[in-house]
Formats: sequence, C-alpha cells, structure tokens
Amino acid sequence: MQSLQRISSRSRHLGCPRPTLIAVCRLSTQAPASPSTSLSRSYLYVPSSSDRMLEKSITAGSDVIIYDLEDSISPALEDKLAARARLRKFLETQQERLKSQHVAVRVNSIATPFFRDDISHIVSQSIVKSLILPKIHSHYDMDTVSEAVSVARKSFESGPLRLIPSIESARAMFNLGSIASWKSSHGPVAGGVLSALLFAAEDYCADTSIIRTSTRRELLYTRSQIVIAAKAFQLDAIDMVCVNYRDLSTLEDECIDGRQLGFNGKQAIHPSQVELINSTFVPSPEEITRAAKILSAMEKAHGNQKGAVGLDGLMIDAPMIKQAQQIIDIAKNANLHIPRM
Repeated sequence: MQSLQRISSRSRHLGCPRPTLIAVCRLSTQAPASPSTSLSRSYLYVPSSSDRMLEKSITAGSDVIIYDLEDSISPALEDKLAARARLRKFLETQQERLKSQHVAVRVNSIATPFFRDDISHIVSQSIVKSLILPKIHSHYDMDTVSEAVSVARKSFESGPLRLIPSIESARAMFNLGSIASWKSSHGPVAGGVLSALLFAAEDYCADTSIIRTSTRRELLYTRSQIVIAAKAFQLDAIDMVCVNYRDLSTLEDECIDGRQLGFNGKQAIHPSQVELINSTFVPSPEEITRAAKILSAMEKAHGNQKGAVGLDGLMIDAPMIKQAQQIIDIAKNANLHIPRM
C-alpha cells in the first residue's frame, strides 16, 4: 500500500489545495470539516463499452467514477449507441450500489451527432452527479450544454448537476476566464453548475504542437493558468492523466507536482493509479501536525488579544491560519489522524 509516510518528506511544505475563507472563531481541529473541502482527488475513467469494467469500477476506490462515452469508445455509430445503452442499463440496475459513489459521465462533444442523445439519456439518471464535457472552447459551448441539460432534466430532486469542462485546446486557454466565470442562464438547478476545470494534456498538446516530456516544463504555464482561473471562481482544478499507467514512480512525481501547483486532484486511466493519487492529494502527517500547532497557538494568541504569534521561529498570522485550517479540514474529510495540541 502506498503510504503517506512515503511522500511526506517531499510534501512537507505543500500548501492546501483549495482556498476558503475562515473566521477567527473557528480555529479548531475538532470543528466539522467545511463542505467545500469534500474529497475529489481521483477521477477514474471507465469505458462504457465493457460490462466487466463497469462492474469493477464500483470497487476501484476512486473519489469520482467517470463513465466514458467519448474517446474510449470506437467512433462507429453502432459502438457509440451500444456503449450508451450499456451504460444506461448499468446505471439503472446498479443504483443501490452506486448511491454512495460520485458518478460522473463523459459525454461526446457538442460537435458530434451523439451529444444531445447522450445528454437526454444520461441526465435523466438521478445517480449521475457530474458531466465531463470534452472539447469546450468557449463559454458559448457551455451555453449549448446547459440548454441541452435544461431540456433533458425531468426531476430536480437530486440537486444541481455539476458541469466540468475539459480544457484541451488553444482556444479554450484563450477563453479560460470566460469559461471559468460561466453561469447558466437557466439557473444552477435546471441548467447545471460549473464545479471544476479539467486539463486534457494529450488533446491540448495535439492542438498546440507542444511536445510533452517527462519534465512537464512545456505545460507549466498552461497548468498554472488553469489552477489560477479555477481558484479565482472557487472551482476545483483537475490535473492531467499520467499516461504511463504502469509506472507508479512517474505517477507519484506528477501527483506531487500537481499538488504543489494547486490542483485538487488528478485523472486516472487505470485502477492501479487510484490509491497513489488518493494518498498524495491529502496533507502529509507533518503538514497536519504543523497545522494543528498553528491553530492551537493562534487560538491562545487570540484569547490574549493578539493577532500574530511566533512559532518555531516563524511569525504566524492570518494567511498561515487560513492554510492551516484548510489542511485540517481536508485531513478530517480523509479520516486522517489529527493530533491534539
């Protein structure tokens, strides 16, 4: 099993992945975790062309299961239709087993003849919580998706449908701000709500003629911009797939790098990648201990009417409190040990 200890020395000074404002009165390691820090670390793609893979997905352990109707399915009409029918039957018959899972579906892009039928067949399934939207190039594309969603939804009892656009082209990067700030004209319940930005590195490299290397240097700007745009609008940022799915060392490097850049989670193309992704996109034991110390020290300082305090030779003030509370919230959601200070 991949352990937190394995990565702790490399992640000791990592910041917490999601910015949320906190109140001074909530400096506590015992308070309930913030809803905004719910765990969405691993996003596992599952081809909808295989009954065996659909079945195995339920026990894969990923935070989000993405049932795929797009790239993992042959473009032939009969294969697309068969995959959609197979997935719909699976979702209908496995609702009880899937109700504790975060179920997402990657539909075909809006430029294909399959898009609207994908939406109408899938959105009606209340078990589906999120849609992964490939080849989104602008906020106008999001409007097209939202219109189709609003027409297809018959019952809104399960709450707003989360929409996750895939950033995979130069046009999408050029329009990144307008995509990240998009809101449905139909309202969040009927038309869906934007919840994250997802980076599709291979498609992006193909569109931009970028040559992907093991250093990831050529993608640093793009990935950083996606994180910044996501956080500017309180969205999650989902990092690229590690295509070397048998090489866990490379995956670990990518995970640590992604968390350092501010990504909340990472896509997976094989169940063997899930455990390492899950264990990397949480605070290390050292981070948790230090965060607990910071909150304890500041709670005492505030009790003495002080706004800052020294700890281990460093001055602790509001920004460090914010980071510490984020770390503790994520640790609680991941059921990690939080020492009492």
